[in-house]
Amino acid sequence: MELTRFADGLGPYQVLHVHLPTLGLKATVVVDNVACGPAVGGVRMAPDVSTEECFRLARSMTYKNAAAGLPHGGGKAVIPADPRMPRERKEQLLRAFASAIRNLTDYIPGPDMGTDEQCMGWVQDEIGRAAGLPEVLGGIPLDVLGATGFGLASAIDEARTFLGLELKGARVVVQGFGAVGKHAARVLVEKGALLVGASDSRGTVADPGGLDVAALLALKQEGRSVAEHPRGRKLDRDAVVDLECDIWIPAARPDVLHADNVGRLKAKLVAPGANIPCTPEAEQALHQRGVLLLPDFIANAGGVICAVTEYHRGTREAAFRAIDEKIRHNTRLVVDESRRTGVLPRQAAVALAERRVREAMRSRRWS
Repeated sequence: MELTRFADGLGPYQVLHVHLPTLGLKATVVVDNVACGPAVGGVRMAPDVSTEECFRLARSMTYKNAAAGLPHGGGKAVIPADPRMPRERKEQLLRAFASAIRNLTDYIPGPDMGTDEQCMGWVQDEIGRAAGLPEVLGGIPLDVLGATGFGLASAIDEARTFLGLELKGARVVVQGFGAVGKHAARVLVEKGALLVGASDSRGTVADPGGLDVAALLALKQEGRSVAEHPRGRKLDRDAVVDLECDIWIPAARPDVLHADNVGRLKAKLVAPGANIPCTPEAEQALHQRGVLLLPDFIANAGGVICAVTEYHRGTREAAFRAIDEKIRHNTRLVVDESRRTGVLPRQAAVALAERRVREAMRSRRWS
């Protein structure tokens, strides 16, 4: 039933459900499309992650990789489990998951929410293929360096020119001050922006005069919440939607902007660090209000560009150069097309990605 709902002319190519009851492991892998090459996509671990989310994220990876001009298709894996489990237990599950997908050679796993470079090291050790490896294994530590956040800042810097918005002094709010959001905030503040609000799973902190990003980074490093920042107002985590700003960055879970709360958002530019952070209804509402919502798979492609550069033995310098160039170019293309035709930026981005995928499909015996 799930496959029927999500199947179309592009995919999915393969779907694998894993169930190892003796280990308590359940997982789903969706290889959406391999026309451009083997699918690359992260392994997401969260207690409430669903099969539907896996299908949607896999398609997003197809679009992301195609739009970025990478020689890879899109895929995704989800493991419904608590990523904060003891390290030994997590290693056991990741190694078992890797063994279960050993013969699914059209899928190259990478890190995602709930997994990291160390997790990919375990996967690599089991089956000999993974992207986003620890530095000691030849990887480019994309989470440590903030590849996705860096690319997101590049997309914002390019998109803000269409709004006549100066980055210096621009007010930024980050919903989800984690691996992506914290680095996007750091880079934007280095460019002169002002972080006026941030949230995580435990709360929100807001200060119109600007938050100390270094202090917030230190709190997260200690495993504490941004709500423990000594300055600013302390609010409920969902109150982050209400904070007035110029740039709002959703960098947590899917569908955080929806029909019931999108009317509360007060921003000029929404730049997703997370995948599929807005429902279609929310996207349409923002577009009608003149808020520029960047397509997620255009704006947050930095991580996969970095991981693929690593996979093909490139350097971190080459990775960050490619991130900046590709994301700026695609942001400009998509926003230009949206402004010219009146379609949503996502529609323009999907058309761009699908053209590239279908062109690749014409060269394949099957894909």
